[in-house]
Amino acid sequence: MSTYFKYLSVQVNITSHGDALLYGVDETGEYLSGVSLKHRLFAWHSASFYGTELEIQQVQDLELVLLPAEQVIPFFSDNHILAHIAWNWGELAEALVKLAPYLAEDIKARRYMPSFSAYRAGKLQWTWDNLVLQRQIQAELASFDDDDATGFLDGLQAAFSAAVFETWYGTETESADLRREFPLLFAKDHAAVAGLDAQTWLVAAGWKADQALFRPLLQLAEPQHIEDPWQLKLVLQDKLDPAVLVPVRLSDTGEASGAWPSAWTAAVRERSAGWLDRLRACLSAARFAGPREDVLHSDLGNDAAWQFLALDSPRLLAAGWQVLLPAWWETASRRKPKLRAKVSTPAESNGESLFGLDSLIDFDWRIAIGETSLTESEFNELVDRNERLVRFRGQWIALDPSLLSQIRKAMSGIDRSQGLSFQDVLQLHLLGESDRAEEEQLEQEAAQEQRIQLEVELNEHLMKLVSQLSQRSEWPLLPVPAGLKAELRTYQQEGFAWLSFLRRFGLGACLADDMGLGKTVQLIAYLLSLKESSTSTETGTPALIICPTSVLGNWQKEISRFAPTLKVMLHYGSKRLADEAFLAESQQADVILTSFATATLDQELLQRSTWSAICLDEAQNIKNAQTKQSAAVRSFTSKHRIALTGTPIENRLSELWSIYDFMNPGFLGTAHGFQQRFGNPIEKEHNKERTADLQKLVKPFMLRRKKKDPSIQLDLPDKNEMKTYIHLTAEQGALYNQAVNQLMDRMQKLEGIERKGAILSAIMQLKQICDHPVLLTKEPVPGLADAGDEELDTEGLVSRSAKLERLLAMVRELRDEGERCLIFTQYIGMGQLLQSVLQQELQEPVLYLNGSTSKLARDRMIDTFQSTSLPPVEQPSVFILSIKAGGVGLNLTAANHVFHFDRWWNPAVENQATDRAYRMGQTRDVQVHKFISLGTLEERIDEMLENKQQLSENVISSSEGWITELSTEALKELFTLRQDWSQT
Repeated sequence: MSTYFKYLSVQVNITSHGDALLYGVDETGEYLSGVSLKHRLFAWHSASFYGTELEIQQVQDLELVLLPAEQVIPFFSDNHILAHIAWNWGELAEALVKLAPYLAEDIKARRYMPSFSAYRAGKLQWTWDNLVLQRQIQAELASFDDDDATGFLDGLQAAFSAAVFETWYGTETESADLRREFPLLFAKDHAAVAGLDAQTWLVAAGWKADQALFRPLLQLAEPQHIEDPWQLKLVLQDKLDPAVLVPVRLSDTGEASGAWPSAWTAAVRERSAGWLDRLRACLSAARFAGPREDVLHSDLGNDAAWQFLALDSPRLLAAGWQVLLPAWWETASRRKPKLRAKVSTPAESNGESLFGLDSLIDFDWRIAIGETSLTESEFNELVDRNERLVRFRGQWIALDPSLLSQIRKAMSGIDRSQGLSFQDVLQLHLLGESDRAEEEQLEQEAAQEQRIQLEVELNEHLMKLVSQLSQRSEWPLLPVPAGLKAELRTYQQEGFAWLSFLRRFGLGACLADDMGLGKTVQLIAYLLSLKESSTSTETGTPALIICPTSVLGNWQKEISRFAPTLKVMLHYGSKRLADEAFLAESQQADVILTSFATATLDQELLQRSTWSAICLDEAQNIKNAQTKQSAAVRSFTSKHRIALTGTPIENRLSELWSIYDFMNPGFLGTAHGFQQRFGNPIEKEHNKERTADLQKLVKPFMLRRKKKDPSIQLDLPDKNEMKTYIHLTAEQGALYNQAVNQLMDRMQKLEGIERKGAILSAIMQLKQICDHPVLLTKEPVPGLADAGDEELDTEGLVSRSAKLERLLAMVRELRDEGERCLIFTQYIGMGQLLQSVLQQELQEPVLYLNGSTSKLARDRMIDTFQSTSLPPVEQPSVFILSIKAGGVGLNLTAANHVFHFDRWWNPAVENQATDRAYRMGQTRDVQVHKFISLGTLEERIDEMLENKQQLSENVISSSEGWITELSTEALKELFTLRQDWSQT
């Protein structure tokens, strides 16, 4: 329990920094502890959080409470303290209690001013500007010893200044206003106050109004004739009529003479000596070598005039002088000289030919200084005159020696005989694009940076090309290839035409549309267009598509579906062709299809061909430029390079560099240079200018449309269904063949109900094999389903199932877009496996609902998945469901992707499951992905459903029982793995 006090005495001392040190004495004469004093004296003081934030200092046996300087005046002026205690203030404390309300009132009314003595010492401090208050303070200190009075006054001024700063710097806006309104207060060159007293300094700083009828200025007048000198004059400007300028001469004693109005005389006599002292503090001694009647030398040569313009006038302005300069100087000083490479107009050329970033372009130099544009010969002629101010074409040009040196260095860094590369031209133009206002702002910000930036001036041909690169509305549209068996949506036709357009100029492309927008069909249209429009020189040069193993089958299927006239050669697996046999066979194909892993293994073989185009699907597979896989892909020769990816950046900007270095080698510089130029400034410093520069460089070569874009949403159906075709792995293929062979052997011996049972059992086995081998082998999986502390080998599990590999890649992509998905599977074991793998890979909770899930748990899962308020680490983006337990009765509109991992073969059942997401309340388009293993029972039955062959849709849809009625020969045809899709 705390001690109760009726009476407390408080003593205060103020430090030279304005902090108050307080200690207390109780009625018995005992010193209070610092904590006890804090709790009582500051019980109502919210600024110190009721005393708890105040520091306690120990001086021998005495504990002192430190009240920060900025809180001293507000606390003692408010004097809001506990009323049930009789407070006795010591001598200094009592003076504070009496004076603080007046000081606080002056702060509130802004009756204060900057301290001139503090400014001369290199500090900015504030003092009161109130004669009545000054007398009150003197009266309070009259009884103090001289030392105590001086110390108390110094501390009081420091506390007052701290409180003023607290009001000014309470927000960033007020601080900025102070600096903008009174820049002289923050000037670092304190020599500029030479010759000023406190009142004159306050006037010069703008804190106090100047009562004089004139203001002194320095005027630099340019020559009327080229042989005349420049004139530097001290003039007095009439405040009522600024056009009236009266020249003034100053003697070496500071006495002024001139023909000013008589009403100005007293103020001129009073101030002229101070003008001379201030000018001597700001200007070099050479400026004062004139006759005694005018010590400010007035006749200047060109070099001296340049020095005044470039060096002296900024110092004078910072010291509070006003300076009149020639009108052209403001523009000339704001705009740095620019070096431009003016691209020459080429002879008539074939606009359809491949151009390439390495193509060389002729150019001529143009140097812009101020408003004047110079040719290279004119620039060299002016530089040879060795003058800093030059009259040229009736205009004055300022030639800064350091900038001239940089211009010449920049010019010498490029071999005119070789020309500029198209890559250089493109980069310079893209980074130089900005509107006039932005350009002027950047020029002002960079005025102190004495750097020359090379720019480029395009000819009409390149201007049109760059405009087309930057403006979607200017992309040339191409007719859809005649052999394409698909109806392209508007944005898809634009994408295919964009790829073809960039090919004309040898520029790589990154098609980065959202998953589900049809990147595959856009590329197929591009490849078909190549075939239909190919010249004789391109005959026998196929395109190379490199993709993950899990989508090889999908590419085969989609090309055969959309472009059956394209001849596709699969280069994959142990039976793939090698050496001359491969080269001979590839010449007969339009498209060579291979995986990233195979491309790495067969790097030397694939390097022997010059491909019509190299296309990377899931290009993020080369995001790490240091891997063998990435190096192999870069080593291939091609006339055009295309990257397809829905996630051009997953974690770091270096991934973007890696993809772009494949597409357009060298365009973004070296990996190290890119990291220094963009990676570190953007990722670590969040530099907006570097971010904008990178966007300008990247944008022309990346086409990224999102499903939420208004133009895209209008084109997409409400529910977009797509089939994803996937190869079996070698292990899956072997198990599949084994199961089929065993069934065929049994068919020779079984009849009736036993035969039907064997067929249904085999169907389930084959479907499980298509999902994952462990469903059939029943092998224990370490780390799965609470199997001890062992870590789940997700990499090993994923590599054994192409379906699982593809699903993981697609889920990652949609999750990066902030979208959620439902995954339906028939098998509990597969659901558990998916849950464990996805949880470990995504590092987030993954929900799984099946027939054994209780109603309470089921409801909790639905609420969690549908939530919009959970923290990201707790919000699931994936919901796995049994098609029986989760196929009906649920509302899961938070998801806009639905995956059917294994097929139910009943469209009505699958549609019911899909409608968990596609229902009332869904505001986005729903993407439905149906996984089908190529060459298997899954593909055969899907074809039957699609084409309604052999059996009616109603028969196929009702159950799997119809399969048991097939003959053994028909069963063999239905079940046997097609070898053309086999990867064994």
